Amino acid sequence: MSPSPSPLTRPPGPPEPAAVPAVLKVVLAVPVNAAPARGAAARAGTALAEPGVRGEALAVALTLVGLAAGLVAERVGAPAPVAWAGYGMAYVLGGLPALRAGLRTLARRRVDVDLLMVLAALGALVVGAPAEGATLLFLFAVSNLLQHVALGRSRRAVRALMDLRPETAEVRRDGATVRVPVEGVAVGEVYVVVPGDRLPLDGVVVDGRAEADQSALTGESVPVEKGPGADVLAGTIVGGGALEVRVTRLAGESALARMVALVEEAQASKAGAQQLADRIEPAYAVAVLALTALAIVVPPLAVGEPFREAFYRAMTLMVAMSPCAVVIATPAAMLSAIAAGARRGVLFKGGAAVEAAGALRAVALDKTGTLTQGAVRLVETVPLGEASETDLLTLAVAVQARSEHHLARATRSAAAERGIAVPAAEAFAADVGRGVRARVEGRAVWVGNARMFADVAVGGWDRAAAEVARLQAEGRTAVVVATGADDAALRAVGVMAFADELRPAAAAAVARLRTLGIARVALITGDNAAVAAGVGAAVGADEVYADVLPADKVALVRGLQDQYGAAAMVGDGVNDAPALAAASLGVAMGGAGTDAALETADLVLMGDDLALLPYAVALGRAARRTLVVNFAIAFGAIAVMVVAVLGVGLPLPLAVVGHEGSTVLVALNGLRLLAFRDRGRERAAQ
Repeated sequence: MSPSPSPLTRPPGPPEPAAVPAVLKVVLAVPVNAAPARGAAARAGTALAEPGVRGEALAVALTLVGLAAGLVAERVGAPAPVAWAGYGMAYVLGGLPALRAGLRTLARRRVDVDLLMVLAALGALVVGAPAEGATLLFLFAVSNLLQHVALGRSRRAVRALMDLRPETAEVRRDGATVRVPVEGVAVGEVYVVVPGDRLPLDGVVVDGRAEADQSALTGESVPVEKGPGADVLAGTIVGGGALEVRVTRLAGESALARMVALVEEAQASKAGAQQLADRIEPAYAVAVLALTALAIVVPPLAVGEPFREAFYRAMTLMVAMSPCAVVIATPAAMLSAIAAGARRGVLFKGGAAVEAAGALRAVALDKTGTLTQGAVRLVETVPLGEASETDLLTLAVAVQARSEHHLARATRSAAAERGIAVPAAEAFAADVGRGVRARVEGRAVWVGNARMFADVAVGGWDRAAAEVARLQAEGRTAVVVATGADDAALRAVGVMAFADELRPAAAAAVARLRTLGIARVALITGDNAAVAAGVGAAVGADEVYADVLPADKVALVRGLQDQYGAAAMVGDGVNDAPALAAASLGVAMGGAGTDAALETADLVLMGDDLALLPYAVALGRAARRTLVVNFAIAFGAIAVMVVAVLGVGLPLPLAVVGHEGSTVLVALNGLRLLAFRDRGRERAAQ
């Protein structure tokens, strides 16, 4: 074959770089559309602030600058050295990291795509197509940057968990209280905590009564009363009283420390898919290099073809086989999906999360803060006798005006919503874990649970107790309001029920998941069985698991994965973090979620909108379909061009056109996801 252009000089006119603008739109769409997603989104991006990644991001940006400078210089007819200077900048900044990585792999007697990328770019340069090589290097550098950003997630998740544990503890030693590091506290020693403190170590209460907010660890929606003999966990918050606690586990053996280990183990277990990709990568690289080498050597030796013609054909072959469209195939689809999700408040932490969303067959849902609002509200007021609902609420809010209990806060909120004036209360007293009492307008008023009234005679108690039993059977927390001339002459005047209400979109979201092909929906919570069963029935869950500890959540999620192949865990608390890491797709609620959940999750639903979960699944499935089509285009174009180069002597210009054409098709097909809409959800809404 006698090619028209010399193999060592650039052919007239630059190759059409149509794919470049399309790809840039995909890449640039992510930060633009993700900008409004603050809070969790900002925390998810903190990896970019790490020094090594920051330098790599700068190199990628400068590679893009060099590529753009070269393209613009060619378009405006600037002198050739100006364009080559821009391309040279892109080659150096985009190619050196890949070259170093490829040489390190080569030193281990392996060949990978890093080295292949560099050789393909050099091949394009040799045959006079520097824009092609620079574009290839830029896209490869972007892909590596995204991978390195994801690597910092495990460290940040562990740091978020460990922030729950105080660094020191107030320990009783030799008749005095001394502050010591938690690592220096031995089993059997006693430490002291006051209201508002976070427990530093696991232990057993030896003195005092208080409520412990351990929702972050166990998922319980309300604080739990702790008294002598009760077990307490490091990381929970004490309220309503002081405690003296005898240490039962060292700092490194606490439930919180075990949770950290679970997160690390679960995240490490996700490396299997990457290992498979690493095994496939060298085979493709070796095949390309071998075929290129054969194209250079065999024709001159076998049939006496001139070396220059053989070299030209080999370079054309390398350009045709350079996996530019293959490299773009995934970013074009995944980055477009990420951008589309960000517009709707769905934050995917990388392309792997998009793929996982599209492969789901089962979903496990936490209760508190996920299916429910995460805030206790007054949901029912039951007057007994002649008192009205307003009378009952007026008495209750007067007594609870000075209490910091979560039920008192819910009572005050309900009274404020109804515009109820709060009467003055005197002689206020609180009985931790039972209730409060005071005198309102000269009368005694008690508000509390059944334990508060155990030792006093209360008129109408049987009816009040029946209402309490009914409400508790519905999964609600019930308190009795009693009043009388004095504490010895009380009569029950009403019952108030509190609950953590379902999110409005919870049931509809579960129903939509089923239409998307989710075969199993499970509710997994640390809350009690009665509450869990009520919530599970309300949302239409297939299975309900109550009183579940963090380690058990991991086992249940892995069981779903074993049965269905891919399972998601949706949660918001620290207790959910190990299960989020173990799941095929960890999903966190963006507003109510703790830092540990947000950092561990693969997907964050901004604004706590559970209706976005089906949207994310639908988007993930659309992205997977797009990815299949993209790879078919990319590998199909390579196969056709390789056959054409070897069979009919396809010239370099047509190879460039074919290569660029496949790249454009792949990019445009991926860009379609920017306009993705969940048609099924829209039809259901109509």
